[in-house]
Amino acid sequence: MKEQEKKQTAGRDILGDFAPKFAELNDDVLFGQVWSREAELSPRDRSMVTIATLIGSGAPEFTIKSHLNEGKKNGISKDEVAEMITHIAFYAGWPKAWGAFNAAKEIYAEEIAKDPSSGNAGYIFGIGDFNEAYKAYFTGKSYLNPLAMPDKSNTISVVNVTFKPACINNWHRHATEQILLVTEGKGWYQEWGKPAQFLKKGDAITIPKGVKHWHGATADSWFAHISIMDTAKDKTEWLEPVADKEYKKLGSR
Repeated sequence: MKEQEKKQTAGRDILGDFAPKFAELNDDVLFGQVWSREAELSPRDRSMVTIATLIGSGAPEFTIKSHLNEGKKNGISKDEVAEMITHIAFYAGWPKAWGAFNAAKEIYAEEIAKDPSSGNAGYIFGIGDFNEAYKAYFTGKSYLNPLAMPDKSNTISVVNVTFKPACINNWHRHATEQILLVTEGKGWYQEWGKPAQFLKKGDAITIPKGVKHWHGATADSWFAHISIMDTAKDKTEWLEPVADKEYKKLGSR
């Protein structure tokens, strides 16, 4: 049974005795017939339209919270909600946006706590700066924090790499060995021709030189690892992106 086909009872639970007709229309028509039209508009898109409309109209906070929570269940991310409200602010007004942000922070509190950019996640190493130099080889946003860089007497680099949820890098290979030490979150590592390997905090991967591979975050989690390489020996060859349908098959853990 699809999520939106589940019987809605909020109207009857709250107003069944006082306004039975309104409760019937709310449960059976709005959340029954209208929200079940997934072929015309997905639950995720329908949630986005509804949230934007409610914020713009100045709906009560409890109503906005309810639909923010439903939107979260339908796959709207924290970052998408933040961008939605920012955009709405220029049309609906700054005070309405402030109210919506307060509601959104409550609904997405768990995600905020896990976000290393919020300063609340407790990651061992800082998130660093946006990975501008290699953004063409990543699907999604990643961040680099160099911990130890080569100098005249040393050619080893130690870099903390942080991936946003669903961010992964392209297939690639190195001319030298690489070691990955997972410090936070959940991710994937895969060598060409082999099944993907799920990674979690505390895992370590040694990547042989010349082996085609990719690594990055799961669809629903931030992911961070330390990369250790000999830069004097390395020459990274960036290859094609990971097929989207293959990544989606991995799901979340």
